[in-house]
Amino acid sequence: MARENLRATALGFLGAFVVFVLLFYFAGVDELIDTLQKAEAAPVGLVILVTLVWLAAWSFSLKTVLDILGVSVTFPKAFFIFAGAMFSNNVTPFGQAGGEPVTAYLISQASDAEYETSLAAIASVDTLNFVPSITIALVGAGYYATEVTLGTNRNLLLALVAVVALAVVVPSVGYVAWQRRYRLEDRVVSAFVPLIQTVARYAPRVPVPTEDGIERRINGFFRAIERIATNPRGLALALGGSAIGWFCQMLGLWLSFRAIGIEVPLSIAMLVVPIGAIAGVTPLPGGAGGIESVLVVLLLAVPLPSVTKSVAVAAIVIFRGAVYWLPTLLGGGVMAWVSLGGSRS
Repeated sequence: MARENLRATALGFLGAFVVFVLLFYFAGVDELIDTLQKAEAAPVGLVILVTLVWLAAWSFSLKTVLDILGVSVTFPKAFFIFAGAMFSNNVTPFGQAGGEPVTAYLISQASDAEYETSLAAIASVDTLNFVPSITIALVGAGYYATEVTLGTNRNLLLALVAVVALAVVVPSVGYVAWQRRYRLEDRVVSAFVPLIQTVARYAPRVPVPTEDGIERRINGFFRAIERIATNPRGLALALGGSAIGWFCQMLGLWLSFRAIGIEVPLSIAMLVVPIGAIAGVTPLPGGAGGIESVLVVLLLAVPLPSVTKSVAVAAIVIFRGAVYWLPTLLGGGVMAWVSLGGSRS
């Protein structure tokens, strides 16, 4: 199983490399290098700083959710746990969907939480992060629409339609699922118990779990989700941390343009960053290549003469270089520490 995961990750990074080659070719390698050489150190340093603030804000959201579930962790530990979560998201295909099981294992190793509680915590944080992103994107689109007619630009109009659709569909589905959560829980138990037992029979050195044990763990996951959903104060704090984190990402993109001497409205970053994050569900590790491509397409759709191909790609290189590689490097160190047995020291 580990060999198959490694193969999938290697293929994912190979795909991301191909996408980056095409993206750099599209921008013009010489023009891209010339633009990047003009980058000023101070704004680039600020991009790194707001990236750290983003990580801290979302770490606060994770700590808040863990507190609701009765899992006590310090803020520094929550920060490094979240960095490890970002590492697992960034090196596994399908982004958060592929990294959540690994993140749940990391939380359980770094605390006294059971695995299903840890999985419920990180799943809840990822879900809560969706709400501010769509809200801020709608605000950015509304503000930008006062300056430019969105209807005259097909790409921006389609992006706005996608955001509005997500803002309607996802909460509606979530509401229906919550209202029918007990029926959904019964169906999940019925579907997964035979599957898990079958896989365990053929997996080497893995004991076959009992039906009662599997049901207890699945029920524990749903009970943890319910505790989070019924804590208004905790939800408000977690959503606040998430919103601050999203704003830091948007500020990071805006500063990336400033670093290469280009002024763009902050409302543009508010619109394109959340939409670009949707590309994180691609099979590429952490959405690498996919997110950058979507961001470039959206930025070039903006009627700003100063935002050329090389400028857009250069700004994205600085921005994604911070928000992708900084947490990946920090989280890689965390995962190495955990693998060496230092998580409980």
